[in-house]
Amino acid sequence: MLKIGELEFCDKPVFLAPMEDVTDPSFRYMCKKFGADLMFTEFISSDGLIRDAKKSVKKLDIFDYERPVGIQIYGHIPEAMQQASLMINENANPDLLDINYGCPVKKIANRGAGSGMMRNLPLMKEITELVVKTSKFPVTAKTRLGWDSDSLNVEEVALLLQDCGIQALTIHGRTRTQMYKGEADWTLIGKVKENQNIKIPIIGNGDITDAQNAYDKFNKYGVDAIMIGRAAIGKPWIFAEVKHFLNTGKHLPGPGVIERVEYAKEHLQKSLEYKEDKKGIYEMRRHFALYFKAIPDFKETRLKLLTAQTSEEILEILNFIQDKFGQYDSNFFENLNEHNKWVKSL
Repeated sequence: MLKIGELEFCDKPVFLAPMEDVTDPSFRYMCKKFGADLMFTEFISSDGLIRDAKKSVKKLDIFDYERPVGIQIYGHIPEAMQQASLMINENANPDLLDINYGCPVKKIANRGAGSGMMRNLPLMKEITELVVKTSKFPVTAKTRLGWDSDSLNVEEVALLLQDCGIQALTIHGRTRTQMYKGEADWTLIGKVKENQNIKIPIIGNGDITDAQNAYDKFNKYGVDAIMIGRAAIGKPWIFAEVKHFLNTGKHLPGPGVIERVEYAKEHLQKSLEYKEDKKGIYEMRRHFALYFKAIPDFKETRLKLLTAQTSEEILEILNFIQDKFGQYDSNFFENLNEHNKWVKSL
């Protein structure tokens, strides 16, 4: 059984990765519905938080139904990171606090935050020690393999963070320069896990796209948990599929179009409850695009769905999708996935 601080998880837990402009409360609601064992907020700028920036403060919103949930912060100024930790202690009540040492985005990494910290271990040590000392919540971290293929220092980083008091470490199997291109390399994640000096839980992240893949990662690399990111966008039921396969060895049929429409409506409702009408609609578009991906002859309907301006329009289009494309059931999507796997193997 995995334990982080006082939090206890089932064997082989499956976590939702923090993703900017994605893991808001409405999306976390859907992922929790399908069994995500731990979720994270979008990452929060420590500078924005201490300046009381509206967007940053809003990201502190968490709800009891989604627990356990972690708040993730990033930054490269020790005092700002410490102050942000203090603000979270006073104004939020997460189950843990996560430090982002993995974001590869240029404007963040090039100023030394996110994965940029992989090139400045003394600063990483200073910030981590300050946050751990300040936080009343368990502190975890998320990182990458290194800055580039010539500086794969994740094993050194893992030992450093453990010494600083980090209680679990998530490793994304790419370098900063890879961004999200190419395949994630889990060999170094497995090496960190096998290191006899590593006592904290190791969580693997990168390219977990289906239940079989998740099963293979657990068995081959021995990680304590896995974290799913982009594969959950437009497919929050991936958590149910993965957990069912891990528990039974059998594949859980995914939803057909009729069920996907109902999930899309529920997701939209939660988005509109949390955000202003236009923003809630705008931020749902990336999810809508993937909820109905691969349906034949769907281009015109997709365009209407992604350009609709009101919730009434969207609901009308969703009802149309259910009526016109409802014949595409779970078997269609399952066969499609098998075809895609076959194509990739050629």
